Formats: sequence, structure tokens, C-alpha cells
Amino acid sequence: MLHTSDWHLGHRLYERERREEQAMALDWLLQTIEAEKIELLIVAGDIFDLTNPPNYAREQYYDFLGRLRTTGCRQVVIIGGNHDSPSMLDAPAALFRHFAIHVVGGATENLADELIPILDAKGKVAGQVAAVPFLRDRDLHYSLAGESAQDREKRLQEGIRAHYHELAELLAAQEKTGPFIATGHLYARGAESAARQDNIYIGSRENIYAEQFPALFDYVALGHIHRPQKVGGLDKIRYSGSLIPLDFSETVDEKSVVIIDFSKQEPLQEIVAVPRFRRLKSIRGNLEEVKSALERFLAKRLIEQESLPPWLEIRVETNKPIPSLRDLIEGVIDGRSAEILALRLERKQRTGQLEEALLPDLDELDPELVFTQLIRGEEAEPAEGEVELMSSFKELQNWMQEQDKSEG
Repeated sequence: MLHTSDWHLGHRLYERERREEQAMALDWLLQTIEAEKIELLIVAGDIFDLTNPPNYAREQYYDFLGRLRTTGCRQVVIIGGNHDSPSMLDAPAALFRHFAIHVVGGATENLADELIPILDAKGKVAGQVAAVPFLRDRDLHYSLAGESAQDREKRLQEGIRAHYHELAELLAAQEKTGPFIATGHLYARGAESAARQDNIYIGSRENIYAEQFPALFDYVALGHIHRPQKVGGLDKIRYSGSLIPLDFSETVDEKSVVIIDFSKQEPLQEIVAVPRFRRLKSIRGNLEEVKSALERFLAKRLIEQESLPPWLEIRVETNKPIPSLRDLIEGVIDGRSAEILALRLERKQRTGQLEEALLPDLDELDPELVFTQLIRGEEAEPAEGEVELMSSFKELQNWMQEQDKSEG
């Protein structure tokens, strides 16, 4: 079996498409499935990044499933994640079943419909998959009048736990002819996410504890957390992680898939690293620190093997404006293969901590005063070139007002 998740096809980073990287990752996945003689593929949610993904992302999905048939993989189980549209994933489900591709986009009315038999080469049942998708509020309970946030959170957690235990009861009534596998797309207690990855259930990062999954399951294939890891110290409960880094906060993660051989007396796990097709690099510091770090990165990259040019996120810490900052950074790159996706100035307080200013309502602000404060930073005296900058600012203001009048 191979466990993967969180493809996020159609994802964009700072408005740049990830189409090339994702195509390379899917090609690598197909090659791995064939080379490792994978018989069962599980994709644990977030196939797409949007509920209405672009056409090229849908094409990548269907093309992958079509080419998968040439690898020798006999069965596929796909569940919906919080980014997926259950109805879109489920639409071709009846057709897919004829090709041993089982899709559960959302929770089913009949719980038994989430149980999928694993068949061996002779067509005999060799195990079961409890294909649990992302469980939405409406799948678990109806809100109660006067229910507090804490009560709602507790009810959600109990609903998730009950869902798995009811499936386990159905499985326990069957003859066990092979492994019992469960899937999930949720936040399990103890999992570590990337810094910017938000939670899916408001107010809770502990949807279920590792020990709350029924002991009946030989393996629990999880999705949603992009960082590969086991949960609760248990090898049999794992997040495979995403195929590619989806944000600059994920650059330290080594992306991987999980392969499990259930033919052994004790299931044998192998964590297989996914090649890095494009490097995401975040550099932070004052201007000189940023320039030095960028030069070291570009020099080192000459001996690395990524297929695509790296993307950069540059954060320059300063209390003063830096004229022509982009030109200064591009001068370090000097035509070498790298692209700046984000270039930001981050203001420091006198304590050295990055400032997070509380801003008043926009209607209360005077544009010229705001621009003056931006130019001067924390300095009381006029900044170098302030007169010229203010003159240009007023000229732009007047032009915009004239445009508004002409359009009005």
C-alpha cells in the first residue's frame, strides 16, 4: 500500500501557478507506484486546492488516474478533504468503481458505504478500508440553541470519535481476511503543522487523540497536516504530508509518501522521500544580511539538482525606507536562475521586536500624513529625498482624483 495526501492541485503561491511542480510530483508518484509494485493507493484528501479547481488541475487528476492503470496498481481509495468539493469528487464515482477507483468525497448517509473491500490478485477479499473523508459540522451534529463554543467543540470531537467507532463495530462483525485500514482528513492531537497552516475546526487543534482511534485498525492514513509524521508516537497512525511544499513555511519539511507491506507478520513501513522539484527559500534580516544570505544560497544552488528555478521570499528588517530595494536585490541575483515572489519591508521597534501595528479606521487617516510617516519611519526629522517623494505622491493623488471625476 502507498499512502499520500494533500496534493492541492490548482494551488497558487503569490499568484504563481504550481502546475509544473505538481505535474513532476505526480509523474514521480506513478514511477514509484510501478517500481515498488504498489497494489493499493490511498489518497487522504485535499486532492484540489479549491472547491472549484481550474480545468488544468482537473485534467492532472484524471490523467493521473488514467495512467495509474498501466502501473499494476489494482485499487485506489480517494477521500475528500476540507479543500475539496464532495459533490465534484463524487460525480464520477459510479464510473470509477468499474476501474477499482473508490471515491468518498463526503460522509455517506449509510455508514457501510464508507467500507471498501481490498481485493487480492484473485479477486478475493484481503482486507478493508474504512474510507472516512473530511467530516463537516453537518455530518456530525446539528447546532443546539444556546450551545457554547466549548460545548460545540466537545460535540465535534465526540462526533468524530463516534464515527470511527461505529465503522469499527461494522468491521468487527466481519471475518478478518487482511488488514483493516482507516483514513481521515483532520487534526489529530500531537501533530505538528507548518507555521502558517490554519486549523480546520474553529477553536480546536485536538479533533481526536491517537488513542481514540479504534485499536481494530492496523493503519490509519491521515491527511490535512502537510508535515510528514506519526501521531501519538504510533507508527500505525501517520500523516504522509503533502507532495510538494505549499508555502515558504514548509521549506524545512522533507516531503514523503508512506509504503506499507502487509504481507509480513508485522507490517513493514518505508518512508520514501519525494524529490524536490523547485526550492522555496525564505530569507530574512537587515539589508546586508539578506544580500549575504542570498549570495550564499545562489552559489550553493549551482551544485544542486532542482529542475525548476527557485522562488524567493525576501523580508528586509528596517526602520527606514530603502529606495530601489528590488533593484538592489535583483543586483545580487545578477541574471542567475531565481525569481523573487515576495519582497517585504518589516519595521522593527526599538526593542528589536518586529512591530505589529494596530491601525485606525481608514476613514480617519490623512493620506499625506500616512505617507510622511512611512517615509520617516521612527525618525522625527525629514528623511532624505522626502520633498521629492512627497511631490510625486501629490502628483499621483491629483491624477487619481482627476480620473475619478472623469469616470464619474
